Amino acid sequence: QLQLVESGGGLVQPGGSLRLSCVASGFTLDYYAIGWFRQAPGKGREGVSCISGRGGTTMYADSAEGRFTVSRDNDKNTATLQMSSLKPEDTAVYYCYAGVGEFYDGEDHINDYWGQGTQVTVSS
Repeated sequence: QLQLVESGGGLVQPGGSLRLSCVASGFTLDYYAIGWFRQAPGKGREGVSCISGRGGTTMYADSAEGRFTVSRDNDKNTATLQMSSLKPEDTAVYYCYAGVGEFYDGEDHINDYWGQGTQVTVSS
């Protein structure tokens, strides 16, 4: 079964840290760009961070810059989002996304996967 599985969410106090993991099953993450997204109650899904297929390029939303760190280990087929200095407004379901562009049959295609999400709650 081809899927992404997140883990590491939970309840943490403001100022605390959490480490989210995303493991690919049934396919290899090599060449896939990885994105972390989140969705808070009553809000749309927003991008948090992303990392290129070989890990050479990372990007962060303004809300995550300086507090979150995205990384990947292609040998372990895993991506990680290290979150520190967490705030109540970081409370959301966090999703892992993997996508790669492929060209075949004369057309560009996007092959992508979403994880099921993991709840992060920041509260005292």
